[in-house]
Amino acid sequence: MAAKENSFDIVCEVDMQEIDNSLNQARREIETRFDFKGSKSEIKFDGEVITLISDDDFKLKNVIDILESKVIKRGVDVRTLKYGKVEAAAGDTVKQQVNIQQGIESELAKDIVKEIKKSKIKVQASIQGDKVRVAGKNRDDLQAVIQLLKEKEYDIPLQFTNYRSS
Repeated sequence: MAAKENSFDIVCEVDMQEIDNSLNQARREIETRFDFKGSKSEIKFDGEVITLISDDDFKLKNVIDILESKVIKRGVDVRTLKYGKVEAAAGDTVKQQVNIQQGIESELAKDIVKEIKKSKIKVQASIQGDKVRVAGKNRDDLQAVIQLLKEKEYDIPLQFTNYRSS
């Protein structure tokens, strides 16, 4: 009888419904807050990219603070928000694009695989699209890999999914 193979995936996934809920809450707060009365501040979302617009850098920073507080309240890690540079926009305003990190970029995936190999834990790690699959015979080895990666600080939150035994 062959030994069982166990595996799991390392991913970076964001619940887009929670992002949407966060944005709606942030918009409501901006509409009702006294310090935003008469301000041109707004948050737009096209399903992929968030666009923040405000009167100036100071107000834009306040919009970001509101957005991040709502995102955190909804249980989404703020490291999934990737801010572009602040640009001048129409009507004496400034805008900033915010991308939402979905998936693990190839450079980071390579670093994760390298880190796992360097640990000498008896598992195989392979990059599969925007995720990393880790497979091994021993479940304790898989747990050790998860522990190893949790101790490392990455720029994005990692989740460990699709835990399988075959």
